[in-house]
Amino acid sequence: MSAEWREGHGYDELRGEGWTRLLAAARRRLERTGGALDGDIGLTAPGEAERRTVIGITGRYRSETVKRLAVPLRDLDGYLYDRYGTGLLQTLGRLHGPLRDRPAERAGEQARREQALTSAHSSRLAGQGWFAAWLERIATDGTLTRLVRRGDAPLLDAAVRVLERLADDGERLPGPAVGALPLPVLAEWTTGDTKALVPGTPLEQLVLRALARRTGDDAAVPRDRAGRRALWESAGAIADDLASQVLVLNIGAEGDTVVCDWLRDAADFGIPFRLTLHQLATAPVVPAARTVFVCENPAVLRAAAGELQDTAAALVCTEGVPSAACHKLLGDAVRAGARLHWRADFDWAGLRITAGAVARHDARPWRMTAGDYTAALGEGESTPLAGPPAASPWDPGLALAMEASGSAVMEERLLSALLSDLTRT
Repeated sequence: MSAEWREGHGYDELRGEGWTRLLAAARRRLERTGGALDGDIGLTAPGEAERRTVIGITGRYRSETVKRLAVPLRDLDGYLYDRYGTGLLQTLGRLHGPLRDRPAERAGEQARREQALTSAHSSRLAGQGWFAAWLERIATDGTLTRLVRRGDAPLLDAAVRVLERLADDGERLPGPAVGALPLPVLAEWTTGDTKALVPGTPLEQLVLRALARRTGDDAAVPRDRAGRRALWESAGAIADDLASQVLVLNIGAEGDTVVCDWLRDAADFGIPFRLTLHQLATAPVVPAARTVFVCENPAVLRAAAGELQDTAAALVCTEGVPSAACHKLLGDAVRAGARLHWRADFDWAGLRITAGAVARHDARPWRMTAGDYTAALGEGESTPLAGPPAASPWDPGLALAMEASGSAVMEERLLSALLSDLTRT
């Protein structure tokens, strides 16, 4: 019987109902063991065709009432070789394609995982806690395994390059927004592909998870575009220079650009005004005010505009974590000689925001002492503190007092005092 005839006709029997489950079980077992012909395979609740097939293979009678049939792999291998001239492994390969060697696949997968992690741990960022925590998380939650199985393990190295570039810019520049990189530029410099960091890509998700760790926030990467944009901006990258904005009141401006004219007109009438990063980058603005107050919540700026109007001191609202536009405006103000008085909510995020402003802009904390916190705490109900604790280097007692009380106080609680400070004399 020729090999050509067997391949064209002789395997037809093996595609019948008596063989289907048996060969499928054999394939699973061999793939799991790397092709070892040790042990046996079994069929539960066998049909009549399967029972007859097993009798033919083993040469032993099996009753119609049998609940399970066992077939030694070596018996099956020998039967196929004697009948078709091909052993079990070759027969399965001809019927349904080559067998997988799962032990070898697992070993290769583990080697690629270890190689990717070793490369990442060689980064100059490896000594930083947030970076190590990020790597540990993606190594244990299945992320790295999924990347390896998809053939995307090199994305981890790409993510590290992005993070290193952001860290380099952060160390070299006084504030992330001063030399903020558009995402396409950052992607091109680090990967050679301008679209590598567009929303939804695996690389973008990897980097944003690291940036979330860097900010001290264990929460998931924000799902909304505004939250993701803010996370990029916190590291000095710009997802959209039109969407990055800063809310101001009575800033005024020096210069003859149309944006400066708008700011002067708004200040003359005490009208709140929004500036985009695009405006600040294309039409440079030097704030005229030499004393600038900074708050976190729009309610404070709204109250100042409503009650004080054009008599209010220059005020900038960060609306949470400062945007790139906010850092750009305030950085330019400081370089022009302005002094910043900065405050935020009495929560852990507020302490981090204020500490960052002190470090980046040499800002002076504004009503951000332990005494201010204690006084505000006594004014009414508060919400529980959430998230990882933060330090208050300008007044260590503040962080200690907050930790002791376990309560967060929003800055609106101090509104009367803040408006008093903002009243121009």
